[in-house]
Amino acid sequence: MANFKVSRTEEDLFRELTAVLRELKDPRIDPLLSIVRIELSRDLSNCKVYVSSLSGQAKAQESAEGLRSAGGYIKREVFRRLKMRKVPNLHFIADDSIAHSAAINEMLHHVQPSVVEPETEEERE
Repeated sequence: MANFKVSRTEEDLFRELTAVLRELKDPRIDPLLSIVRIELSRDLSNCKVYVSSLSGQAKAQESAEGLRSAGGYIKREVFRRLKMRKVPNLHFIADDSIAHSAAINEMLHHVQPSVVEPETEEERE
């Protein structure tokens, strides 16, 4: 039962945090910032929010700093929108998984398997 509640709350937090991030006016926060995943503790007291930017890891670090400084506002907005009894402490962590997956995708596109066409009966003779 607890796992269902935690996963449902994670989804709600993900949805509302994404909406709140789009409304922030801090110049340190990248407009291409996205939330990769959210890890909520079982007692709902702490929440790790992993963010990534398409502009690179340095911009994601700077954006995470901006989100930490706006943490009070973000927490208040989430409390107002979700009407939770207690909003978890939000910990913003820069993550480079989007850049990492893009690099892997690029490598996979460069590796092209050699296509061997099957021999026909005429070529064997």
